[in-house]
Amino acid sequence: MIHPIRLYGDPVLRRKARPVQDFAGIKRLAEEMLETMFEARGVGLAAPQIGLSQRVFVAVEYADEPEEEERPLRDLVRRVYVVANPVITHREGQVEGIEGCLSLPGLYSEEVPRAERLRVAFQDEEGRPRTLELEGYMARVFQHEIDHLDGILFFERLPGPKREAFLEENRKELARLQKEARARLKELAR
Repeated sequence: MIHPIRLYGDPVLRRKARPVQDFAGIKRLAEEMLETMFEARGVGLAAPQIGLSQRVFVAVEYADEPEEEERPLRDLVRRVYVVANPVITHREGQVEGIEGCLSLPGLYSEEVPRAERLRVAFQDEEGRPRTLELEGYMARVFQHEIDHLDGILFFERLPGPKREAFLEENRKELARLQKEARARLKELAR
């Protein structure tokens, strides 16, 4: 099942998600989240982005850089991550890089600061404890998705003046997304 992705302006994106305690449906949820993410041509998706206040996200490493072609992204997957209740236990270094978000389609910033390396403790789809050490691009993806679980959007990581410039540059698009988010919420409430 492909879920509608919640857009900027939807309150669920601003709430701290609840910890996963019952893992019975997580495997199925993860598969639906992956299908939704592939359809949107993304690299990660957090449960709040489909309207669920749960501390779970999915992410993938692609074998090749996904192009704008119609080739199914699933064919390019090298590794799938299903992450529940993540906690960053170690951060190292800092680097700026480009980020966008499926909840803010078409908006990007090239200067989002993130830790270069990190260690994350989490539970897999069956509730087993795991630890990962990540660096570079996947470290960025994990930090971005963990932020979603805490109600934080990528542009909020920008330093003050850069954040203000991002908001000003994208004011009209952000207002449009908020309007669309309100319309979708009304539709989902029916």
